[in-house]
Amino acid sequence: MSIFKASIDKYAQAQAYVAGGVASSLRASMKPVPIYVESAQGAKLRDIDGNEYIDYMLAYGPLILGHAHGGMTASIAAAMSHGYTYGLQHDGEIKLAKQLVEILPCADKVAFSGSGTEAVMLALRLARAHTGKRKIVRFHGHYHGWSDAIYTSFPGAGIVQTGDTLGSGSVLPGTMGQSYNSLEDMILLPWNDPDALETTLRSHADEIAAVISEPIMCNSGCLMPKLGYLEQMRQLTEELGIVLIFDEVITGFRLGLGGAHGKFGIKPDLVTIGKALGGGIAISAVAGNSQLMKLIDDGKVSHLGTLNGNCIATSAALATIQELAKDHGAVFEIMEELFVTLADGIRSSLAKHGMKGIVNQVGPVLHMMFIDADTVNEFDTFNTRDAGLYARFAELMLGEGVLLRMNGLWYISTAHTQADINQTLRVVDRVLGQLNE
Repeated sequence: MSIFKASIDKYAQAQAYVAGGVASSLRASMKPVPIYVESAQGAKLRDIDGNEYIDYMLAYGPLILGHAHGGMTASIAAAMSHGYTYGLQHDGEIKLAKQLVEILPCADKVAFSGSGTEAVMLALRLARAHTGKRKIVRFHGHYHGWSDAIYTSFPGAGIVQTGDTLGSGSVLPGTMGQSYNSLEDMILLPWNDPDALETTLRSHADEIAAVISEPIMCNSGCLMPKLGYLEQMRQLTEELGIVLIFDEVITGFRLGLGGAHGKFGIKPDLVTIGKALGGGIAISAVAGNSQLMKLIDDGKVSHLGTLNGNCIATSAALATIQELAKDHGAVFEIMEELFVTLADGIRSSLAKHGMKGIVNQVGPVLHMMFIDADTVNEFDTFNTRDAGLYARFAELMLGEGVLLRMNGLWYISTAHTQADINQTLRVVDRVLGQLNE
């Protein structure tokens, strides 16, 4: 009998009532079945079949403090005792906004929203309103949410990508039902290509409102920017009157309280944050310089959302930041040390079993892939990985008590311990041995 029998039964029930059987399409990719959770605490998660897992998926990134963190739970409960949301203002909005302005180098003011997708939508709107221009430069392999205006197909993701564009029709949507017209203003470029960036920006500066980029390509391989590339991006956009947006929905509060732009010492005009900001409660924000944010102050740009800045979300974010800031952010160093140990151990197991693979690790984020390459620093190389083999690896890891995303991206939380890392490496070694039989 399957160790996932109860989850299999629940998934069958869900398919009769929930479109796609799951609340987010991404979750349907889990093999052998999307598992159903009974409870979670710290770095561990228990499913309804009684199986326990060390969790490196962490709800796709938000759970930087782990599951059911005591201090955060207490903060949320205290906020809830006064009401869930008001549709009016409360002191938590001011406290959180002040906190973010103090810790994010680029922030003069912030605007709250509910998800990373919403934050990106607002950032693009601000950029267009500020510049009076329409086109947006984005990059292959980056993810900026699923709104029609930014969601494009990934090469190798099932929809053929026909190339970069300055005209309509050749940037393909990421899903059926998405408006082709919504992508007419999109310019899609290869990332980490300084020549392509400069040529495009200089040739079309009068059309381009913004460049939006992950400062580290976490969604596709944990690829680092080339030396000087982000600096070039900042210099060119500043020179040409183009808004620079860093999408830090992943890197914000994972690489440090100041995010990747704080770590690299580069100030974008706007930054989008989410995921780890709320520690598992839905909240996101746009932070930026006063000139752009004044467009909201003056009512020239509408910023709407029924649940924006609600007291539950702001209390969760304040509690998360408080925990991360303790002892001058010592937890970031601990998480990184644990992930360095994990990454090195995975590399050793790959070599032991004679399997070709790469582990790219940046702070408390890593990407593992099966690939015949010495390094993976470019998106084109990343696309040659054996995604099917990794999916099988993740499925076997699940059966051995380790929960992973099916795409190779791993997260760690402050709740993970050296014992968790040691156990994980033992499982990795066993599973690689099975794959190599």
